[in-house]
Amino acid sequence: MSPLEPFGTRLRHAMDTRGPLCVGIDPHASLLTAWGLNDDIAGLERFTRTTVEALADRVAVLKPQSAFFERFGSRGIAVLEKAVEEARAAGALVLMDAKRGDIGSTMGAYAEAFLRKDSPLFSDAVTLSPYLGFGSLRPALDQAVLSGSGVFVLALTSNPEGAEVQRAAAADGRSLAQLMLDHMRAENEGAAPLGPVGAVVGATLGDAGADLDINGPLLAPGIGAQGATAADLPAVFGAAVRNVVPSVSRGVLAHGPDAAALRAAADRFAGEVREAVASAEG
Repeated sequence: MSPLEPFGTRLRHAMDTRGPLCVGIDPHASLLTAWGLNDDIAGLERFTRTTVEALADRVAVLKPQSAFFERFGSRGIAVLEKAVEEARAAGALVLMDAKRGDIGSTMGAYAEAFLRKDSPLFSDAVTLSPYLGFGSLRPALDQAVLSGSGVFVLALTSNPEGAEVQRAAAADGRSLAQLMLDHMRAENEGAAPLGPVGAVVGATLGDAGADLDINGPLLAPGIGAQGATAADLPAVFGAAVRNVVPSVSRGVLAHGPDAAALRAAADRFAGEVREAVASAEG
């Protein structure tokens, strides 16, 4: 099976043509209830299908949160497999929000699950945790290159407790987050227009306090319900703002189950992001 075009090339094209927005698919119980659905497989399937059908033909990235499907066991995973297939068929890139992190053959198995092209859960990218050491991610980094996929590595997350690890000092004085960002930059060296290794950096951070120029995409959760707005992006990301993929979940999903309302909310966020990026560059 031949590899896809490199992930950075495909993502840049999607961002430029559809707008740089990622919408999460997070079917947690409260959202299912708000949509008038039961917290069961039927509700999960209806929620997921509605979201994919409404958004997969217009947003750059859809980001299913694996945990909300895993909680239903094998039947939930089957719904996730179908969502990944249908979203990719409609032109959206799929970022599997799995935040996997392990070592050796176990990391290799995670890489095969999400990044091997003949896997039922094959996604365009997956989120990873590097805090067993960046080198522990090597099986996933190598598999991504083989398949034309990407990875997004946790760097500076929006949850407050993340700082106790991410802002801690490494042996050479750099923060652990900066150490991880520097590893990502090295992986992306020479790639154009973007490398395959992205960083996860919260949009709610204010000043990130780190060098975010990694020659790769920057996934920015926190837009919408977590309090950040598109207008905050230039302050957080500075000169790297053009490579930011802002992620919104509840801010869009709260407008369901009406498909037109979901589309209108996504279009509004995408427009606000375009305006913020254009303002920062102009």
